[in-house]
Amino acid sequence: MTSKDKATFKTKVWQWAEKLDVQVQSIMFRSMRNKWASCSSAGRLTFDTSLLELPPHLQDYAIVHELLHLQIPNHGRLWKCLMQAYLGDYQSYEQELKQIGRERLG
Repeated sequence: MTSKDKATFKTKVWQWAEKLDVQVQSIMFRSMRNKWASCSSAGRLTFDTSLLELPPHLQDYAIVHELLHLQIPNHGRLWKCLMQAYLGDYQSYEQELKQIGRERLG
């Protein structure tokens, strides 16, 4: 993982934030054992460093997932509809990430 990888990922986050019309205060990376990303209600996003090594569609899933939580705090019907509107078959990406997570934990 290089600083270029982080910069590229952050650019992608800012682009999605603009598209979704949400305010992001900060973007951080750290090793996260049990999840791929998190967000605070204040707009602070934290992403697992392992995401930088994953394919773009999985990065987009994690980014959009967290950004939508800045508007919708749960995984209810509206959140699911928006995930589908922006990413299409987001459920397959979710399953792919879960499988990678299981393999990662060994």
